Amino acid sequence: MADTVVAEDVRVEPPAAPVRPRRRSPGYRKWLVAIAAWAIALLFLFPYVEMFLGALRPSEELTEPGYLPSKFEWSNFVNVWRDSQLGHNLQVSLLVAALSTVVVIAVALPAAYYTARHRYRGRGAFLMLVLVTQMFQPTSLVVGLYREFYNADLLDSVWALVIVNGAFNLAFAVWILTAYFASIPVELEEAAMIDGASRFGALRRVTLPLAMPGIVTAVIFAFITAWNEFVVALTLITTPEKQPLTVGINSFLGAYEVQWQYMFAGSLVAIIPVVVLFAYIERHVVSGLTAGSIK
Repeated sequence: MADTVVAEDVRVEPPAAPVRPRRRSPGYRKWLVAIAAWAIALLFLFPYVEMFLGALRPSEELTEPGYLPSKFEWSNFVNVWRDSQLGHNLQVSLLVAALSTVVVIAVALPAAYYTARHRYRGRGAFLMLVLVTQMFQPTSLVVGLYREFYNADLLDSVWALVIVNGAFNLAFAVWILTAYFASIPVELEEAAMIDGASRFGALRRVTLPLAMPGIVTAVIFAFITAWNEFVVALTLITTPEKQPLTVGINSFLGAYEVQWQYMFAGSLVAIIPVVVLFAYIERHVVSGLTAGSIK
């Protein structure tokens, strides 16, 4: 009798679906960070809000307690232009800051590039000397500067401010640009020259775009430092129309009376060019990080 083989049914289970990780809802830490960020931003903006409200106060309410003025004197912004030399002072500040920044970048770029790419004798001493010059402030040298510009017949001249601001900002620009150029591999320039570019073409198309964050940093530092300079301008420039904005605002501080509403209005005007510069130049910091290495 033949053995009977009974086949058992084999059920194949379908593969289980992959378990997707559940997304966590934003926790309280993100909310705390957001609240702290807004609190810090408001803390930094509060002096400017107070300055704006002070510029809109009537003159009789400047010494009275209270946060908001009883009425907003928008005419203060008109009077500060009509009754003072603030318009001329603003033009002088823009001219001095722009020209001194151009001088700084024009001199610092080749000096920093050569220092970063060549190991010449005395290179370390040169960089140390550049760093040491940052320890000297124009205030400590104002007497010597006055004598030198007197001998050069450049007193009460805008060019004196351009030369001083350019000279004192040049050291920092050379130092920071040298570090940026040194961080860029020289092989990128060599590859560009193998493809047919000249050394200047490789510098313009490859190295300078990669060094754009450093150039932007040097531009911002040179412009703001020249824009905020006060002591040298007060010493070398005596004609009210030729004085920069920092000295012009100081004219509202009298011996027996302080025109706070005009001083606040002038200070707000002095902030605008710096804000515009940051808004225009900020995007170049990120775009310059990879622009030069992409073909």
